[in-house]
Amino acid sequence: MRTYKRLRLDGGCYFFTVNLAVRRGNDLLIREIDALREAFRETLSDHPFELDAIVVLPEYLHTVWQLPPGDSDFSTRWRLIKSRFSRRVARTESVSPSRERKGERGIWQRRYWEHLIRDDDDYAKHIDYTHYNPVKHGHCARPSDWPHSSFAQWVEKGVYSLDWAASVDVQNALIE
Repeated sequence: MRTYKRLRLDGGCYFFTVNLAVRRGNDLLIREIDALREAFRETLSDHPFELDAIVVLPEYLHTVWQLPPGDSDFSTRWRLIKSRFSRRVARTESVSPSRERKGERGIWQRRYWEHLIRDDDDYAKHIDYTHYNPVKHGHCARPSDWPHSSFAQWVEKGVYSLDWAASVDVQNALIE
């Protein structure tokens, strides 16, 4: 069995990708967006962190988090978000025998991808990548058209304009 090593830094800033177990044709995350929001709200309440950016697509999500000083425990936070969401949605997914033996649902992939943000440039690139993702995957024409994203908050802050990433030059730079 593989041993996964996670880079943990107290107070670190991380980019995450979290996927549903079955991705093809699955729209569970946007269909049950209120359940997902509540799972995040509860977790933020009892295990605080700064949620800098998020985009929720039908079958996966990207986030950028800043953990509190002295805290590197993003694993507990993801476990809570995933389990709280899972308890809120109807049991319609198929469950593999191995998951069934462990009492698991078949909603989420067991693991997730994390990346420790290295510097301001890395941070900006991951924020841009997060917000551009619905366009990249053909869900909308521009980031401002996607409702399940923190993009509007970044527009309010003055970081982006409403038509950000609408030009071909910006789109090509973000895809590379």
